[in-house]
Amino acid sequence: MKQIIQILIMFLPLCSYAQGLVSGRVMSSGKPVVAASVSMGSLTVFTDEEGRFELRGVLAGKLRVSAVGYMAEVREWDGITRDLGVIELRESAAALDEVVISGTMKEVSRLDSPVPVEVFTARFFKSNPTPSVFDALQIVNGVRPQVNCNVCSTGDIHINGLEGPYTMVMIDGMPIVSGLSTVYGLSGIPQTLIDRMEVVKGPASTLYGSEAVGGLINIITKTPNKAPVFSVDAFATTWGEVNADVAGKFKAGDRVQSLLGVNYFNFQNPVDKNNDNFTDLTLQHRISVFNKWDIQQKGGRALSLAGRYMYEDRWGGEMTWNRSFRGGDEVYGESIYTQRWEAFGNYKLSSKFNFMFSGNWHDQNSVYGDTPYLANQNIYFGQLTWGQRVKAHDLLAGLAYRYTYYDDNTPATFISGRNQPTHTHLPGIFLQDEIRLNTNHTVMLGARYDYNSVHGSIFSPRVNYKWSSDDRSTVFRLGGGNGFRVANVFTEDHAALTGAREVVFLEDLKPETSWNGNANLVKKFYLDNGTFLNVDATVFYTYFTNKIIPDYDTDANKIIYANLDGHAVSKGVSLSVDAAFASGLKILLGGTLMDVHTTGEGQKERQMFAERFTGTWSVGYTFAKQKINVDYTGNLYGPMRLPLLGDSDPRPEYSPVWSIQNIQVTKSFRDQWEIYGGIKNLLNWTPAKNTPFLIARAHDPFDKEVVFDGTGSPVPSENNPYGLTFDPSYVYASNQGIRGFLGVRFTVK
Repeated sequence: MKQIIQILIMFLPLCSYAQGLVSGRVMSSGKPVVAASVSMGSLTVFTDEEGRFELRGVLAGKLRVSAVGYMAEVREWDGITRDLGVIELRESAAALDEVVISGTMKEVSRLDSPVPVEVFTARFFKSNPTPSVFDALQIVNGVRPQVNCNVCSTGDIHINGLEGPYTMVMIDGMPIVSGLSTVYGLSGIPQTLIDRMEVVKGPASTLYGSEAVGGLINIITKTPNKAPVFSVDAFATTWGEVNADVAGKFKAGDRVQSLLGVNYFNFQNPVDKNNDNFTDLTLQHRISVFNKWDIQQKGGRALSLAGRYMYEDRWGGEMTWNRSFRGGDEVYGESIYTQRWEAFGNYKLSSKFNFMFSGNWHDQNSVYGDTPYLANQNIYFGQLTWGQRVKAHDLLAGLAYRYTYYDDNTPATFISGRNQPTHTHLPGIFLQDEIRLNTNHTVMLGARYDYNSVHGSIFSPRVNYKWSSDDRSTVFRLGGGNGFRVANVFTEDHAALTGAREVVFLEDLKPETSWNGNANLVKKFYLDNGTFLNVDATVFYTYFTNKIIPDYDTDANKIIYANLDGHAVSKGVSLSVDAAFASGLKILLGGTLMDVHTTGEGQKERQMFAERFTGTWSVGYTFAKQKINVDYTGNLYGPMRLPLLGDSDPRPEYSPVWSIQNIQVTKSFRDQWEIYGGIKNLLNWTPAKNTPFLIARAHDPFDKEVVFDGTGSPVPSENNPYGLTFDPSYVYASNQGIRGFLGVRFTVK
């Protein structure tokens, strides 16, 4: 017994070292790295203001040091050395979740950007796999995909309650998605090629011009050098949907790399669970091909070229519809053939000059019942920018030009007895100066001047201010500016224009203008137990003048357009909380309260399809040893005003509070394979619940039994007690109920 005690005494010093204390200091380029994470096993601490850390009661093993914007460093600790000295971290240009370009049109750290920019990585969207970017955005706080038609399931993106035309959607910084393509352009982008999405809420017209009044979404694709060699992501649902994304890269010489991706989506299973004899979900057959080239040249010059082609065939309507009924008045269906190509590029001429360019062609061949809508749109864009840092000033100047061609078969372009396509020229110039007053304070001033060939001169200024604490754990931003939008009434209201109504403009429409103010506070918390919290709060207010609202009520035979004699307001507050726990649990919660209304002729009215509040969440947990991830995502929406067909319409004027929730389990194998599956719409919620009907007079889609008065307005009758006409616009969300899904991912890095 005495010998055993002596042996234990001999090993005590070694045990004290093996479970002892280790300290050090984390630096980068001679400066301390504040709030860097230092972890061993399950124990994590954060560095103080001088970059120092101290870990107690740890075992010998690997010590990992990481910080936002830096490459992680791993050290092997022998369990004996008490002081590791200085651990140097290198700044990471690949910290893409922190590098943004959309706020200032330049690559900057997200924390350094004077404009608040939200970044969502490809991994975030994998927590809720969807067949299109449109559907993927449903879990982003303050952003809502709005379904606009019960039959054809067309939709647009609302930011902070504002309609889709106020949201600019870009691909790699190019204004690709606009006009006709706001309805169908978000489909068919291979999601395996998406690196991240950047969201700016509030006017961005100073840099990006028209259509960026409510905000912008920049879809940034992967560069060939950072993309996997080959990847596949495919899934199917119990409703019969099949979606597949395939991508690969290859070299064509020492300085040329290419990235090729294909998206395929097919849904050919008519479903009618609400028993109105109409398809609950539009049938679709879509293929999209994307190709991107990166060409490195001498002198640091670089050229990036990309192109995409998409073809889609979609239809919805009565369950007995087939192609033989297309365009007739026997069985109702809405059939849309869409062909679209896009080409865009970025040529870095030098360290100061950069040239961006794009072009797209969009052809739509569609019928709505027995009414055809044939439209063609071409948009060409070029932009030259110059950037230079002069002491405390970071200057950016640019010249831009945009040309839009539009033609259709409606009265909108049939003027004075002949077809007259529209040709719109929009040259512009902008200047921005980001002034770094000191390490804590930054002011950014910007202004843009555009000349629209139809509407004339448009001027839009903005100012932004940013303050950050010394450790950058607290950032405060204050911004204000002007936005403008030249309304494309022909494309935005094309479904309405397919009828026999006469299009009437009471005046020369002026561009819609807005003045916006917002305050944003970001606070990061690093807790001793290894928990990281990021709180992002924003207060916003936007005041619109010259808002263009179509009038369908004054005369049943006309659509009357005029600028609103009054104003419109979008105001509210938004809060997002991002938490990461040492246990592997990650939580992202978001909520937005808003008030969106118009005031005209002394009357205040809530804007149609603008919800009172929204909530989103994404909760994920990783079982590290089993390589299993569990993701629970969802959203919650408050009441919104819906379009009724008159006082006798029995449908509720406001939507209920509703929620879509999803759960997914992902299992990884050998760092190449992933199998995932789960359930979407767990609550089986659809708009048809607690509503007498969604589609007005679905049994008489051609209004053959409707009685009209002398002005063309419907009147109540024995077969039409409410005095309604066929109308599929009473919709605010998908009719698709609960469904299971199963998918597989394969990646060769």
